[in-house]
Amino acid sequence: MKLIALSVALLGVLLAPTLADNNISEKNQGNVGGHSHQSVSIDNQKQVVNVDNNNGWHSWNNIWDYGTGYMATRILSKKSCILTKMNRNVMPDVTTLPEAIKEKQKDRTKGPAPKNLTYMVTPKKITNLAPYGKNIEALCRGIPTYAAYEFAGENSGACFKANILWILHISLCGGERMS
Repeated sequence: MKLIALSVALLGVLLAPTLADNNISEKNQGNVGGHSHQSVSIDNQKQVVNVDNNNGWHSWNNIWDYGTGYMATRILSKKSCILTKMNRNVMPDVTTLPEAIKEKQKDRTKGPAPKNLTYMVTPKKITNLAPYGKNIEALCRGIPTYAAYEFAGENSGACFKANILWILHISLCGGERMS
């Protein structure tokens, strides 16, 4: 029985890299106050991108669910999740994202400048996460989740910034909740 369990575990470790469509990792040592590590996992079949930014208390996770058209960001230091509608005109397509990230990793000065998206976080809490898909539901379950809408113009409030591998800069703004 132990031999079967060991064989299954070993097979899982060996197959995991082949089952994932794309996994991209970047260590950023140019941040003020420390180091961060960012990883991007792309599942082309499910049309889901998962971005993890590991930087201690300033860590965050972000999911782009192309199937539902929503994006969610879980902010560790705020103990909250922000849910937004994806802007497909600005956000990279799931099929072109791996190549765009790899090009930026080679040379950050090549290619287009990072795209900027700014969202205004509302005080409205979202209590039912089921309509936004299983991935977002799993990310935001158990913590306060707020809706946000895309905002074009000057913002006078505090913003949380999530920069995704030199491709996309997302600002989540909303007064005291984001400061």
